[in-house]
Parts: sequence; structure tokens; C-alpha cells
Amino acid sequence: MILVVDDNPVQALTRKAILARAGFEVETVYSAEAAFDALDRDQNNRISLVITDHIMPGESGSHFVGLLWQRRKGLPVIVLSGMAEAETEYKGLDITFRAKPIQPNELIELVGRLSHSKSHPS
Repeated sequence: MILVVDDNPVQALTRKAILARAGFEVETVYSAEAAFDALDRDQNNRISLVITDHIMPGESGSHFVGLLWQRRKGLPVIVLSGMAEAETEYKGLDITFRAKPIQPNELIELVGRLSHSKSHPS
């Protein structure tokens, strides 16, 4: 399952729709706190990838990634930002950074490469 974290519901739901059409199971949350709650509830480790916005109220950037990894070490993370210069904040972290806007095909390809739980429609 893919966890999409973005304080902008339109962006989060758009990414969810793109990925769901490509056959991925997706959960959306709208804050860092909700992302932590989702990971804490995910006792079976179904969440295999987090896609997050770089700037959100409460918790943002590399600190947010660090807190995610305290809950699930090594969980793949894609960080999206409208500020290309934000990539320097993640230097030395094993994340995938992309500037927004990200094209649907690129998003699907990235998720396919990084995710371990693509659901296959029957």
C-alpha cells in the first residue's frame, strides 16, 4: 500500500486517483500527524512506500522523513516539492526527490520501482 501525505487534499486525491488507476492500493492523509497514525496502525507492514509533500504544517522536510524512519526503518520515501532547491535538505538521505509538478507516467514508474506491494487487479 502507498501512503500519500499532503496537506493539500486536491493534490493528495489526484495522486491517489492516478496510482489507483495504475493498480496500486493507496491511502491518503493530510498531515504529518495523520501519517504517523497510519504507520502506527499498520501492524502488518502493508505500507510499502510514502509519497510526501516537502512543506506541510507541523512537520516538514528531512525531519519528517527521520521521524517516519523511527517508526519504519528503511521505508522508501518519495518527496515532492515545488522548490527544486529543497533537494539539498535531503542530502545523505536515501529518498527520491522530485520537483512538482510530476507527470502521471513518471509518478507511476517511480512508485512501481520503489513499491513492494503493487496490487494486481483480477
